[in-house]
Parts: sequence; structure tokens; C-alpha cells
Amino acid sequence: MKTILTVDDSPSIRQMLAYVLSSNGYHVIEAGDGEEGLLLAKEHQADLILTDQNMPKMDGIALIKALRGLPAYRHVPIMMLTTESSPALKQQGREAGATGWMVKPFDPEKLLEMLKKILP
Repeated sequence: MKTILTVDDSPSIRQMLAYVLSSNGYHVIEAGDGEEGLLLAKEHQADLILTDQNMPKMDGIALIKALRGLPAYRHVPIMMLTTESSPALKQQGREAGATGWMVKPFDPEKLLEMLKKILP
């Protein structure tokens, strides 16, 4: 079973992601901000990370940079799932090491299709 770490400061988004992902056979670990996400990533090896951009303590791009600095996460897919859609921010995300970008509100079917392509 693949493990997905979701990092979002919105409890409703985390709840929706957990429902969609777990009902499709994924094990889900939830974090409420980038700092907590980084701690949980160190405690549990995730197969994929879904992170928001705008969060307290540590934003998504800072989290991606921190994760890419860890040997265990150099090649793990990290997706941005955010309301932000500016080309400049997407470029920053790519430079930080984001695998892809999905804008909220998201379509659960599209998210699952994308995960099937990314996760073997």
C-alpha cells in the first residue's frame, strides 16, 4: 500500500483528501503545516507528498526545499495542491523540486488519475 503525506492548514481539505485517497487504497498521513509535514516525513517514509503553498510556519515551497535536502526524499514525487496559479510561483515550485502543480478546488478523479501516472 502506497503512503501519501498530505500537508494543508485547512482541516476540510485534509479531510477530503484523506477520504478520497484512503477509499482508493492509499495510506494517508496528515499534517497541518509545513513544519509538521517535515517532521512526519522524517518519521514515516511517504511514497508521495501533496502540499499546499500558503500555510503558517513553513510554506509549501520551503517544505519542498527542505524535503529535497533529505536523501530519502530526493526522488519522491511532491505535488503542489494550492489555490495559487501564478506562473512565477509555479516556476519557484519547479525550481524547489515540485513534481507537479494542481489548483484547488481540485477534481478528485483528476487527482487520482495523476497519482496513478506518478506512482508505479
